[in-house]
Amino acid sequence: MNTLKRLSNSTLVLLLCLGLGAFAGVFAGPAGALAYFAGQIYLAIVNMAAVPLLVFAMFFGLRQLLSLPRPGLRIGTMFALAVALVAACAAAGTLAGVAVAPGQSLSNGAHAQLGQLVLQSASDAEDMRMTLFGHGRPAASPGALVLSDVVPDNFFRVLADGHALGILTGTILFGMAFAALTSEQTSVLNGVFEGIYRTLEAIIKHANLLLPVLVFGTAAHVVGQTERATLSAMGGFLLCFGLLALLLCGVALAAIAASARAPFGRVVACLKAPMLIGLTSGSATAPIPHTIEAMSTRLGFSRGVVELVVPFGVVFVRAGSALYFALAAVFVANLYDCPLGVGDMVLIGAASVMAAFISAGQSGVAGVGYAGFVLSMLRLPVEAAVVLLVAIDLICEGPRNLLSLLCVCTVVALVSAGLPADRLALLDLHTSPEPRAALRFSFTRGQLALTAVCVLMAASLIVLMGIGVGAK
Repeated sequence: MNTLKRLSNSTLVLLLCLGLGAFAGVFAGPAGALAYFAGQIYLAIVNMAAVPLLVFAMFFGLRQLLSLPRPGLRIGTMFALAVALVAACAAAGTLAGVAVAPGQSLSNGAHAQLGQLVLQSASDAEDMRMTLFGHGRPAASPGALVLSDVVPDNFFRVLADGHALGILTGTILFGMAFAALTSEQTSVLNGVFEGIYRTLEAIIKHANLLLPVLVFGTAAHVVGQTERATLSAMGGFLLCFGLLALLLCGVALAAIAASARAPFGRVVACLKAPMLIGLTSGSATAPIPHTIEAMSTRLGFSRGVVELVVPFGVVFVRAGSALYFALAAVFVANLYDCPLGVGDMVLIGAASVMAAFISAGQSGVAGVGYAGFVLSMLRLPVEAAVVLLVAIDLICEGPRNLLSLLCVCTVVALVSAGLPADRLALLDLHTSPEPRAALRFSFTRGQLALTAVCVLMAASLIVLMGIGVGAK
């Protein structure tokens, strides 16, 4: 078990699986398909445990946060920081897109390839629209919200359907009411919740042992399903998005290191496991247990804040999606030779922030569909652009999740300022203080003899008392 854990957390092993998966996608399609099928089973197990884990983590986090000093100020600060980080990523994507101008100088062959890709998908565009936005219900426009999914009339229905917004609403209301009760009234239920919470954490941690298989299968699937001509035509957008996401991730790690007062390398080492899982699993909820452990136990931030912000943030603080939407809008505008002015840039940034929050609870292809909300503001062709973005979604999903996760950790670091640390383990044994000497007792021979006599006398008295009681 320990060997599998080390392999699943090893950067070298995951990179090796990534390379072997790409090779299998070209030369060994059946092996890649089998690994991809196993990876989908892994994701199903993780998502099965992640939804109730999100409920219990937020429940405990809300209860602990309400007992901290100035809880209202900290909750307000949390929301303000979340909005600010999402807006900053949207602004960075807009400015970088205008500066680098991906899609502006494509060759005729690249234009022809993208046009052919759109035409191939035109026949089933309506079916794709139903899949992206409907999930079996009547098709809705991008960005449309159903009130019952946000404020549910049946908590078990949204829990079964996996509607994250409704789950969060019900959890917050229940947690606030539960926190108002006394500890005597809630002791039994609190113990039950704690046991369920730890069990779900264990399920996800054991499922994450299959992470190398998922990386191998996903790489094989991406290489096998994506045409090289499409990757070449979208190469400018992919390169710009990847480098910008990497730069913003570095800024977020630096902010966390400054708040934790720890070296940058140590912060990276502590967050390596959740970062690898977020980058390679394709699931925003899979890194939750590792992130809570790393931010509270290893980096010393308040566990109450961590357990509230991390589950809440993976749903709402979609900074990676805001960056992606803004850059995609600039790319499509350049692709259709649509000049952008200052007003258009501001509109792209604001619409990207709105789309990021509106798409809360959506992931994968369903989340990409909300890019149409931004494109519709610029009156650009939505269906054709979404087809192009869906073709490269598997490549962009990992960097989106990683940037969003690190922005959530940044919110935790900034909100936890001034609170007592919850660090339970030392980060570096070589820099830890020397352990204190153990308490020792020393006796002289006379003291030992006196102690032995006292023990014998006490034993004799106990025997005599027993005899006397028995004689009666």
